[in-house]
Amino acid sequence: MDTACVKLEKMNLPNLLTTLRVLMIPVVIFCMQKGQDSWDWAAAWIFGAASITDYFDGYLARKYKLETIYGKLLDPLADKFLVVCSCVLLQSLGRMNPYIVMILLCRELGITGLRAVASAEGIVIAASSGGKWKTTTQMVAIAFLITPASGKLPLNQIGLALLYLSLGLSLLSALQYVIEFFRSLAEKTRARLAAVAKKKARQAK
Repeated sequence: MDTACVKLEKMNLPNLLTTLRVLMIPVVIFCMQKGQDSWDWAAAWIFGAASITDYFDGYLARKYKLETIYGKLLDPLADKFLVVCSCVLLQSLGRMNPYIVMILLCRELGITGLRAVASAEGIVIAASSGGKWKTTTQMVAIAFLITPASGKLPLNQIGLALLYLSLGLSLLSALQYVIEFFRSLAEKTRARLAAVAKKKARQAK
């Protein structure tokens, strides 16, 4: 059997964590739709647990060299599914401004498209520190916004402040990705032209 197929089918601990994160999404949605404080707390804790798996699946995959095609495909998608579903539902419940949801969705779609084009061109765009901070603040913000507003601590207000912070970091990291893409593309184009010129020079001799 082809090695790629083996890696695709192999189910290890990081892949199990990623799959678990996807399975948690409908549970979070179900709890949020109940409209009761106890269910909101349950949704917030489940969302937090799902967010934590995002760190551990990547950490374990890198540390023990367990990276697979399945993980590379599903890991980033699981994060986006979790965030998008939660944000859309929070917006429908009146806890998140629809314009913020629009910006976040457009950012994610834009960067996903950019990465697809970069991959097709053989360009690897590494995750920036801004992108990592964006993800962390975004996950915490959403978890706080899911908690009931009737709580003694102002978690909703803190979540809203973190959401705006994550929005700024999202746009900043998106700009970094765009700059890195065009810089890498320019370097690759120059290297390709130099190789063609060198080949022509050898043929001319």
